[in-house]
Amino acid sequence: MIKGKKGVIFGIANDHSIAWGIAEKLYNNGAELVITYQNATLLKRVKPLAEKVNCNSLIECDVSKEEDIKNALNTVQNKFGKIDFIIHAVAFSDKNELNGRYIETSKDNFINSLSVSCYSFTMIAKLFQPIINYNGSLVTLSFYGANKVMPNYNVMGVAKAALETSVKYLSVDLGDYNIRVNAISAGPMRTLAGAAIANARDVFKYSNENSSLKRNVKLEELGNSALYLVSNLSSAITGEIHYVDCGFNIIGMPKA
Repeated sequence: MIKGKKGVIFGIANDHSIAWGIAEKLYNNGAELVITYQNATLLKRVKPLAEKVNCNSLIECDVSKEEDIKNALNTVQNKFGKIDFIIHAVAFSDKNELNGRYIETSKDNFINSLSVSCYSFTMIAKLFQPIINYNGSLVTLSFYGANKVMPNYNVMGVAKAALETSVKYLSVDLGDYNIRVNAISAGPMRTLAGAAIANARDVFKYSNENSSLKRNVKLEELGNSALYLVSNLSSAITGEIHYVDCGFNIIGMPKA
């Protein structure tokens, strides 16, 4: 479906990451990838995965540092010249504050959570825009906690709400270049990021029992959705929050 398309994936942590499910799906459909990693600790996990998708360009990139993003841009430009897509699967908050009440959020963690989880996408879009091809695609990851209160999601809900609004504004700014910007709102997953949220297992179990399809989304299904948003099949789709959560987001009250 996307043979010959080239792109960058930010945010793979391990083989349970949504970003990895996307990377594998895009590679299996003909994409050429560059993968970033945050630090040396994560490199040990990411390198074997990169080899599976024939990626020989691994770039260290802490998205909270503009210089790291600029370095990534230069490396990608030197390798590919132009690219067709970017997958942004980066989020962070102090796990000690993903517990209890939102009102207890510290100022430092609020600013850092918004910077890493939201602003990094805007910065990446701005810096990479000149090398993104016509009909290019940017995809980021969100969660239902951006719209409704989820237990212990706290400041991450605020960050994801800001991210979803950024998607809409960026879709207009980049629409002038025929670059599309969308978000996938993924259902609960057993990921490294999800594990940082207190009582995440309870949320996973609840959505599994009460979503429309009476199950949780699979990694491959999230990869399929990203494939669609990267491909030309979604050439008229931009500024959208695409729910891939087995219908959980439409439930007001579960059936008795």
